[in-house]
Amino acid sequence: MKPAIRHQRHPFLRSGLILLVLAVGAVGIALISCRLTTASFSRDEIHGDVGLDLHLVTEAWSKIRSVYVDQTAVKPQALTYGAIQGMVDALGDTGHSHFLTPISVKRERDFTEGKLEGIGAEVRMKNDHPVIVAPIDGSPARKAGLKPGDTILKVNGETMSALSLDQVVDRIVGPPGTSVMLTILRSTTGRAMELTIKRARLTLHGVSWVRLPGIPFAHLRIAHFDKGVTKDLQKALLQIQGEELTGLILDLRSNPGGLFDQAVGTASQFLENGNVVLEKNHEGRITPVPVQPGGSALTLPLVVLIDGGTASAAEIVAAALRDGHRALLVGEQTFGTGTVLSMFPLSDGSALMLAIKEWLTPAGQVIWHQGIPPDLPVPLPAEVTPQFPEAERTMSLEALRASKDEQLLRALDLITQPAKKGKPAPPMGGIHSGRVE
Repeated sequence: MKPAIRHQRHPFLRSGLILLVLAVGAVGIALISCRLTTASFSRDEIHGDVGLDLHLVTEAWSKIRSVYVDQTAVKPQALTYGAIQGMVDALGDTGHSHFLTPISVKRERDFTEGKLEGIGAEVRMKNDHPVIVAPIDGSPARKAGLKPGDTILKVNGETMSALSLDQVVDRIVGPPGTSVMLTILRSTTGRAMELTIKRARLTLHGVSWVRLPGIPFAHLRIAHFDKGVTKDLQKALLQIQGEELTGLILDLRSNPGGLFDQAVGTASQFLENGNVVLEKNHEGRITPVPVQPGGSALTLPLVVLIDGGTASAAEIVAAALRDGHRALLVGEQTFGTGTVLSMFPLSDGSALMLAIKEWLTPAGQVIWHQGIPPDLPVPLPAEVTPQFPEAERTMSLEALRASKDEQLLRALDLITQPAKKGKPAPPMGGIHSGRVE
């Protein structure tokens, strides 16, 4: 099974990342995306330390079943799942490694196929609070104004602080046409606000691009790294080069990540050689993951946009292009997802999503819980909405100037007048409306 980088999704990426959607034709919540039973333990382990631990669990279950005052709450499956989740939580990989119920396993698979309904956002636990990693492009969540870093305080007036991530998501998801009210705390302003979001059927578009108005440069957006993104990117790059555009802004802002192989395939489109990422296993052994040959945009001038919603697979791509001296990173510190998740099915259809490898940048930098700093820090004010290709298709040059998306405008400065690595380019006349150094 190919490992998935999923914060990365209950990351928005996270007990791992959880996608706030329903799978089409199904009921329940959606979590992102060797059988593990007692039979997988050796006889010595069962009668050794593992056996003692299992005995304690059995002892606790027996006591709860026999004396707990509210016997209606003593539900074997709920307690079993709670015990498994507790084991995963005890690993300390908060917001990444996580437990999936059978329904959640199906939702994860449906997500990779694009069969989604809901508000279209991903959330993970951070400091014991559900936090938005990124809203999906074109989703009700984005249209309503949800932003990366928003903490969910209440759902329909109910406080979320004492609930698990699954319980929070269960209160947010619902069928198309219905609405949910979220009370969120905006990290950039410290202010609480209420957003009413109408759920809808979602169509995922991982790759989109546009020729920027009046200038020979492309703005290419990768919204997530799920199935088929590399192929869609190759098609877009052929179109961009076919129009003889002379530079590319690769936008990875609010990209919560996705599949590992798609991250490797994407980075390889821009790199001629070297490594995309370094993988460190549980024994500390480091294995390089090399660039795949045959990249389709090896010399096209490139600038990459990142922010606090850039996570997991998106961080792998950004770091690979930076360490490969292929692009400057413009924007804000990334989320800080640094492990590769793999799914391990359990006997009842549930599964463990466990971090089986830590990834390092090609230069050996640790990203886990730290994130990637931009080469050029450019914060985006809380009231400013990033400009993405869909909106720019009908924009004029004047409207682009007035957008106040300083990250995009600064990238335009760099792509228009390439500077030596590490030194800012002078502003592009008539486009840049201000600079943040």
